[in-house]
Amino acid sequence: MTHPSDLSLGRRAMALLDALARHSDEPERLTRLYLSKSHRDAAEATLGFMQDAGLTSHIDALGSVVGRFEGRNPDAPALIIGSHIDTVVDAGRYDGNLGVVLGIVAVEALKAAGIVPSCPIEVVAFGDEENARFPTNLSTSYALAGRYDPSWLDGMDAEGVRLRDALVSFGGDPDGFAALARDPKRYRGYLEVHIEQGPLLEAENLPVGIVTAINGATRARATVIGEAGHAGTVPMTMRRDALAAVAEMTLAIERIGAKRSDTVATVGVAQVHPGAINVIPARVDFTLDARSPDDPVRHAMVAEIVQECRAIAARRGVEFRFEPFMDSAATPMDGGLMREFAQSMASLGLAARHLASGAGHDAVAMAALCPVAMLFVRCKGGISHNPAESITVEDADVAARVLVETVKRIVAGRA
Repeated sequence: MTHPSDLSLGRRAMALLDALARHSDEPERLTRLYLSKSHRDAAEATLGFMQDAGLTSHIDALGSVVGRFEGRNPDAPALIIGSHIDTVVDAGRYDGNLGVVLGIVAVEALKAAGIVPSCPIEVVAFGDEENARFPTNLSTSYALAGRYDPSWLDGMDAEGVRLRDALVSFGGDPDGFAALARDPKRYRGYLEVHIEQGPLLEAENLPVGIVTAINGATRARATVIGEAGHAGTVPMTMRRDALAAVAEMTLAIERIGAKRSDTVATVGVAQVHPGAINVIPARVDFTLDARSPDDPVRHAMVAEIVQECRAIAARRGVEFRFEPFMDSAATPMDGGLMREFAQSMASLGLAARHLASGAGHDAVAMAALCPVAMLFVRCKGGISHNPAESITVEDADVAARVLVETVKRIVAGRA
């Protein structure tokens, strides 16, 4: 177990994170969108970190930063360590960035210990995980997995800038995505360290946890149609109030989502029409976001939600419409790599807490290339995508040491 007097890896990680946080599209807050000037600056800084660590490094055609440590046998299947350096608007400094710098710190630690891995190690800093600027989906990591969608190049941001044009301005090559696809036979696994973005580890006073799966998600648009009327003249027993029906449906969705510890269901948007203080609502459009690490469980949950909402609608004399528009499968983590994390944690005196990820990560795309595993790090209050995002140097150090031990286990003696 790490002691307060020995936090060298955590301090090194925090120093690199502080250096990256200087690169922002906005002077008063951290915003680093894909292919922006600050993304280029951060990519150049990351390139420098990798080169200082002795990695053979470059910025690829789509803006990802890739560093490689060849090891004893350059032809052996490689291990990838990665995450992303793009952010949402007004972000925190740890989401994504932590996983990139810890990959670099892990290589530095191996070299300092005189360890030459039996296979290559690649560290990758992806640039488009947040999908915050263009209508894409993990585009830079899907490129490595050989699943880049060429239509993404013609997607436009809010200012009307096409991705392909932004890529040229960045210094990339829109025609170079196909060449980035990796051969699955050349890779043995992908490891990603990431802040939890949730409160479980903090609630249980644990610094790190092992991800079991990245939740699958169903998203849908729903509409309830009732009947408008004067708020002062229509008796309560004669109303077809769309908003009252949606309120009951929302509580039902909350109840159904809470039946299991590994499911969540959220109504995030509700638009009331006509939206006047003295008019009974005639129509409400709302959304559903339902997630679970188990796809059959998620599908059953959504079916139950729809059944309950239809029953509420029938009882209240309103119409219910339901239109799913996204069904994203869950991404299970690799059992062998999870065991490597668990054994490394045990060697450091840490409890191996397992938990699912409610949010998506580059590991989703990389699972199309090779086995994947993720390590979560405790974050204060479970807050993420926010300037209040926070981890401690002690937890960063623990995560670094777990990663180093895991990498040692994976690359030791396997030529």
